[in-house]
Amino acid sequence: MPRVVTGEFRGTILLAPKGDNTRPTTDKVKEALFSMIQTRVPGAKVLDIFAGTGQIAIEAISRGADKAVMVERAGQACGIIKKNLEKIRASSDPRFELMRMTFNQALSKLGERGEKFDIIFMDPPYKDAQNYCEQIADLVNTHNLLEDDGILICEHASDTEFETSVINLQFNRSCSYGLSVLTFFCKENDEGEVN
Repeated sequence: MPRVVTGEFRGTILLAPKGDNTRPTTDKVKEALFSMIQTRVPGAKVLDIFAGTGQIAIEAISRGADKAVMVERAGQACGIIKKNLEKIRASSDPRFELMRMTFNQALSKLGERGEKFDIIFMDPPYKDAQNYCEQIADLVNTHNLLEDDGILICEHASDTEFETSVINLQFNRSCSYGLSVLTFFCKENDEGEVN
């Protein structure tokens, strides 16, 4: 079961759906992710696509992010996210927003609202990671959803080929953790390292 590693909700054990439809990010990968982006999280606006259990958004808020938007289409996963928000007593916390819809619908809606994010994280089904990453990178650019110094991170499988030249975003680096890889992208004019 996933748990909140540190911060406001530290130590909370979160629920995860039964079955194979949702594959929560492991604690090892999550700890590595937040270790790499820790200086970016306080005060950040975070977008979590394929949110699953909501644990990435919850961890981000726990560590000081200002807002976390979770995008999840599956009804069972949305139910789990709501239960996890109840576990941390954040059901009506305005820092969290859950959008139950496809990522296409959510990104269009966020674009219409003029939203921009410092951190965009996606954990798509591994078999479709390449395709979804390319589609989402294109939509993020179309709707101008990434801050100029923001980062987009895709979690994908280490045993599957993953082409890093996604549309309109610049590859920054990839870090491998067993079966999972975190690949970082930034805007093409941003030469900065992820830190």
